[in-house]
Amino acid sequence: MGKPTGFLEIPRMKAPRRPVEERVRDWREVEQPLPTDALQKQAARCMDCGIPFCHQGCPLGNVMPDFNDLVYRNRWDEAIERLHATNNFPEFTGRLCPAPCEASCVLGATADPVTIKYIEHAIIERAWQEGWVRPQPPAIETGKRVAIIGSGPAGLACAQQLRRAGHQVTLFERADRIGGLLRYGIPQFKLEKHVLDRRLAQLEAEGVEFRPGVNVGVECDAAALRREYDAIVLAGGATHARDLNIPGRQLKGIYQAMHFLPMANRFAIGDVVNEAGDILVKPVPPYEGDGQPVALLSARGRKVVIIGGGDTGADCLGTALRQQCESVAQFEIVPKPPETRAPQNPWPQWSNIFRVSSAHEEGGIREYQISTQEFLGDAEGNVCALRTVRVEMQMQAGRPTFVEIPGTEEIWEADLVLLAMGFLGPEKGAVMEQLGVEFDERGNVKSDEYRQTNVEGVFTAGDMARGQSLIVWAIAEGRHCAHGVDRYLMGESALPRPLAHGQDKRPFT
Repeated sequence: MGKPTGFLEIPRMKAPRRPVEERVRDWREVEQPLPTDALQKQAARCMDCGIPFCHQGCPLGNVMPDFNDLVYRNRWDEAIERLHATNNFPEFTGRLCPAPCEASCVLGATADPVTIKYIEHAIIERAWQEGWVRPQPPAIETGKRVAIIGSGPAGLACAQQLRRAGHQVTLFERADRIGGLLRYGIPQFKLEKHVLDRRLAQLEAEGVEFRPGVNVGVECDAAALRREYDAIVLAGGATHARDLNIPGRQLKGIYQAMHFLPMANRFAIGDVVNEAGDILVKPVPPYEGDGQPVALLSARGRKVVIIGGGDTGADCLGTALRQQCESVAQFEIVPKPPETRAPQNPWPQWSNIFRVSSAHEEGGIREYQISTQEFLGDAEGNVCALRTVRVEMQMQAGRPTFVEIPGTEEIWEADLVLLAMGFLGPEKGAVMEQLGVEFDERGNVKSDEYRQTNVEGVFTAGDMARGQSLIVWAIAEGRHCAHGVDRYLMGESALPRPLAHGQDKRPFT
């Protein structure tokens, strides 16, 4: 290691965030880069720990000690080579990943862990600035054709790997732009879309063909694609949102988070609206896809309640504040996590502790152990309030059960309710029926160790294969699936297979 005593001498430093009063008035990214000298000091905190458990925490198998040491030694060009060897898109994980590697950092067992995520972010941004990120078209063409359905991080990673192996790759996306959730699900203040666009330009220069605005299974028969292509990859994500079927669910003003966030993203990236900013001129397939102009769903001047305490709920919170809502509250049914690790949650497991995202710093309230029992409406059929009760989580037969606490009923005023309670798996739509793929007991697309489904030549990757999870898992899934496809097409593959060492397919929790 560059500085053996660095972890003893240098305290952990986080990337600075723009002032709250400034950032809630725009859609630009919140976190700012650390100065180069500060980053090199942070890299010097990486220990000569012998067994780097950060590898265990990272599904991609990123070699953190190597690139930390290279940053400390000011060898940035080598650092990006080391990082790109395992991660196609470090600019995405460096912004969006919750950094399970840091939770597994050996230094974190007794002190603050190394700031791996910020170092990763800095490496890739330096690489873009220096012109080190260039297209890498294949040297040899195989003549094999692969269709990938879904252009989120799993589909993009799979596409890049297969293209670099020499296959012709066509990427289908039902939305009007490529990027999946990176485009319309992740708010601008976490990922400005020029960051996505520059990487897409690289893929396009490498020869990946993009086909946005094609809803496979509806506008294009999936079985016909199977005849046209040598292999198909299903990477459409886990888009079947969990609903809350309680009295009053039919009231107007109650939306899924993934109905609300894409509209906000469209407005933030400049899709055409009227002078008042109220009407989205172009339709928004597939979220409201009847071909007619739709009202821009906005939280401006409204009392907002978000049901769900995860990252999607926090994204809704930050978006509502930027849209100048009157008030916003985020509900979570589980108890508030502890400030430090509980005894039953030891290192190097993911630390289930209380965290404050950038959105939570900006306003609103967070309520724990609260369950919504009923949506209340006005005379016009609009939601106007929620009836809730406090609950206590108890373990019964090994499973958590929520028991109502008597005398804790409350009424919360709300004229916009956003459901951010997670996802139940992939949509069981026309694509699946036309291809005849099977599902596992959790409702995900069933596949073998190489991500091939029950249908020969049809593969799956990302949240479709493992359920709702993290972006780092999606990229790992895409790379792993690419190995399987390449092996199927060519008989063997030199592409990496990051999930080949016993990682199970359960979602990250």
